[in-house]
Amino acid sequence: MIRAAIAFFILAIIAFFLGANGIAGISMEIGRILLFVFLVLAVISFVGSIATGKKPRLP
Repeated sequence: MIRAAIAFFILAIIAFFLGANGIAGISMEIGRILLFVFLVLAVISFVGSIATGKKPRLP
């Protein structure tokens, strides 16, 4: 998910420099939403692992 957010941010930067401000704005908003979703899921996962006391498995 973080890769998709970064990809949309890069797309927004490229679109901005090429003069497509509408596409740049939409891409930036999608990237921002994906970033916030990623951060929320990461915090939930972190809190859940602390609450259960389980350590992550190492490969």
